[in-house]
Amino acid sequence: MSGLEPQPLIDAREVGVRFRVEGGHVEAVRNVSFLLMPGETTALVGESGSGKSVTARAVMRLLSRRAEIADRTRIFFKGQDMAHLSEAEMRKLRGNRISMIFQEPMSSLNPVYKVGTQIAEILMLHQRLTRKQAWDRAVELLEEVRIPDPAARVNQYPHQLSGGQRQRVMIAMALANRPDVLIADEPTTALDVTVQAEILHLIDDLKAKFGMGVILITHDLTVVRQFADRVYVMQHGEVRESGPTADIFANPRHPYTRRLLSSEPKGSANPIDAQAESLLVGRDVRVEFTLRRGGFFKGSYQTLVACDSLSLDLRRGETVGLVGESGSGKTTFGMALMRIGKLDGGEILFDGRRIDSLDRKGMKPFRSRMQIVFQDPFSSMNPRLSVRQIIEEGLIVNGIGRTAAERFARVQKALRDAGLPDTISHRFPHEFSGGQKQRIAIARAIALDPEFILLDEPTSALDLSVQAQIIELLRRLQRERGLSYLFISHDLKVVRALCHRVIVMQHGRIVEQGPVEQVLVNPATDYTRRLVRAAFEIAA
Repeated sequence: MSGLEPQPLIDAREVGVRFRVEGGHVEAVRNVSFLLMPGETTALVGESGSGKSVTARAVMRLLSRRAEIADRTRIFFKGQDMAHLSEAEMRKLRGNRISMIFQEPMSSLNPVYKVGTQIAEILMLHQRLTRKQAWDRAVELLEEVRIPDPAARVNQYPHQLSGGQRQRVMIAMALANRPDVLIADEPTTALDVTVQAEILHLIDDLKAKFGMGVILITHDLTVVRQFADRVYVMQHGEVRESGPTADIFANPRHPYTRRLLSSEPKGSANPIDAQAESLLVGRDVRVEFTLRRGGFFKGSYQTLVACDSLSLDLRRGETVGLVGESGSGKTTFGMALMRIGKLDGGEILFDGRRIDSLDRKGMKPFRSRMQIVFQDPFSSMNPRLSVRQIIEEGLIVNGIGRTAAERFARVQKALRDAGLPDTISHRFPHEFSGGQKQRIAIARAIALDPEFILLDEPTSALDLSVQAQIIELLRRLQRERGLSYLFISHDLKVVRALCHRVIVMQHGRIVEQGPVEQVLVNPATDYTRRLVRAAFEIAA
């Protein structure tokens, strides 16, 4: 190698990690080798369980006590083998020369300390700055990551910041000591598309400014295509394929890589009958919340209008997408239409009948006809109930099925219709993957033979290939059962593949609506254009 060629920042060779479990070991990573060059971004991509995050944590030596790194593993950082350094030696590198930002900033930041205190601590530890110097530097770092009014923000606690701002704080902490390597583990998965674009551009700009190397862990191929120089595709703990990003996307060789690339949401909504009648109608729906501000004795109250005179007309067999950033009022509007959330004004009709004034008892006959599937299926299921009990519960409450045998037959049919074997009814939620749990949630909804289902971000936490399967399942169920969907999402790729019409919300108001092809191809407002660019181009 000539002296002119740059040396790799990270040269990982034959990384192997296994975990001790009852009765033996599980190999999470096998013989993974990769390079990270200065000023470049290397992406580790693959589905959940592929070993991406374990590989990154092996580099940082942040694995649990049950983990064992293979003896043959070598992880060179600027020529120094980190795989076998002592913990004291690793502490000098970790957070100093090599930093990591995690997927969920709220669980990484300490909720009892101010943001400035947490950033200053790193500076005082590694740079021996005084408290005053570290605090001033923390303000500069927040400004560097483009947090507005940084002098005020350093005095705030994590819960007082938005998700995107918390992620920026994590980046500021990671970059405090000007590291040579930044490991970003799914840094934007939980964020809105526009915030996601801002964060990714920020990391890219800072990488160029300071000549860092970035290891990007993600399952979002749009992000990889735009921001990564080199890609390593992982499956079952092994690298299936690697190479320059352009080559991998243009000419994928391994079947798994081809499957990943073909898993991007595609297709379009089922054709809809032009004569289809209205099923769910909302007129001038209004929802308000009263917020208290200030101290205990001098508090003041103000009204937040979450849904400001919103209207919707959903026809039988139709899917309407409700999109917008976090806090735009999408879910609040959906819950109000279902009459399981607050409602302060307006009319709601279901199948021609007014339901906005009905109490809990009056709504009971409608409950089996209107169902909901949530973003996180696990938190919406009782972990102590079996799959059969979870699905059967709604049948019992709504008096569907005369006998236990009849109800069990309905449970089995719902499981089959949701693409699951009907032999799993005795198992419990924790025994299933995220995609399987979401299918169980869908089975629970369709077991009641509803006419309408509210889908609240049902695919956002899923891998691309599982996402594609759920979209196809929802399309098939709609064709077979004539279902109507209200689909709440900030993922416009999924909306394009599933919805007939789309309603764009911002600050509790509808800013644009129309057929999917019209709104997503030729948006009329700046806000929608920004959403579309962020979703399809990851452009700022």
